[in-house]
Amino acid sequence: MPYFFLTMTVLFWAGNFVTARGIHADFPPLTMSFMRWGLALLIILPFVLPRIWRKRVLIRTNLPILVLLSVLGVVCFNSFIYMGVQTTQATNATLMQSAIPILILVITSWFLGETVVRRQWFGVCLSLTGVLMLVAKGDPQVLLTLSFNRGDLWILAAVLSWSAYSVLLRWKPTELDGLTFFGFTVLVGAIVLFPFMLTEFLAGERPVWSSSTVSAILYMAICPSILSYLFWNRGVAQLGAAKAGLFIHLMPPFGLILSVIFLNETVEPFHFIGMGLIFSGIYLAIITGRKHNDKKAPA
Repeated sequence: MPYFFLTMTVLFWAGNFVTARGIHADFPPLTMSFMRWGLALLIILPFVLPRIWRKRVLIRTNLPILVLLSVLGVVCFNSFIYMGVQTTQATNATLMQSAIPILILVITSWFLGETVVRRQWFGVCLSLTGVLMLVAKGDPQVLLTLSFNRGDLWILAAVLSWSAYSVLLRWKPTELDGLTFFGFTVLVGAIVLFPFMLTEFLAGERPVWSSSTVSAILYMAICPSILSYLFWNRGVAQLGAAKAGLFIHLMPPFGLILSVIFLNETVEPFHFIGMGLIFSGIYLAIITGRKHNDKKAPA
């Protein structure tokens, strides 16, 4: 059962990219982000509000780090994703997100002093090459002229945001349970997103409401937001974080399949080359690096 939960979690996450790309012409990105998290908040509020109230002293004491985590993980990451898929393929978005483990490794090495061996740095370079392959659409001339797709740059900003969020999670107060933390970050995220949504609205960027866009927002609020959170926690509890983390690598193939089926996106050879480089880099940097550290650990 944990394998089912974790597989569905990653499938929902990949579906978030594809759904956002599918309605990008009808829904402004910041409005999309606010509607997703605002609806999710309305659904979970009766369950999390009493918890937040009981932990109010702990939350107030740790307010700066909790607000920062909310801004990075809820506001920036998702908004940047939705801004990115306005002008880039959902395929590129899901593939570039697979570089997150590499960026986490780089951040912890540079800023927290964690040891990284030479083989891991080679993996970092391989993954970075794969990301550049995707950004350049397989054409090195794009890199030479620095003519990047704006959407790809927004996706890279989202990847950086989530990587920073993941590293900063170590400073989340341990006394704050997962559901209360999730509820509070969604609450703060919805509050922060509201003025940005209002700015889009006043600028004339209005959503087009239809059965398809309503269904898309409902999907975003329920599946990749609430259900993914519950499924992920259940899977991690039964298998452990290390094994559960490997399921994230299913996102690129899921993204490719969903993009072809629902968006009629064309998969080019550079997509497979980029994915191969990213996966090879992840293996060298994360998997073999973990084995190296296990050998060094005292018995």
